Amino acid sequence: MSLHITRRDSDRSPFGLARELLGWDPFTYGRVAQTFTPTFEVKETAEAFVVRADLPGVKESDLDVSVHNGVLSISGSRAAEQRQEGDSFYVYERQFGSFSRSFGLPESADAEKVEARLEQGVLQLTIGKKVQAKPRKIELKKA
Repeated sequence: MSLHITRRDSDRSPFGLARELLGWDPFTYGRVAQTFTPTFEVKETAEAFVVRADLPGVKESDLDVSVHNGVLSISGSRAAEQRQEGDSFYVYERQFGSFSRSFGLPESADAEKVEARLEQGVLQLTIGKKVQAKPRKIELKKA
């Protein structure tokens, strides 16, 4: 069983879908939208579910990870750099702002066994599996 991604209703608009899939926003012709949208990777191993997110520039104090009623929620923000008077930007494509993602945990996930680590801009969450969900080998008895 895999993890399911839950999106906010505001992301369900055709423009939200276009921004997500194509990186295109009809209202920002010639410039990039200023919304920070980190990329996620979710995989299942024999022992656990592993969620990784690229969060360069996000401080640990600006990150919130929680599990409630079988839903893993990750939110945070990356602050914009202060622009000084006299600075001239020729290209400014870095994104800043708040983000929030939620993942529905399968029944085999153990919400009590979640480890979180933020290292070099990569958040890694390891969600252990319940004992009964782990495969085990059955020995055959000899007659």
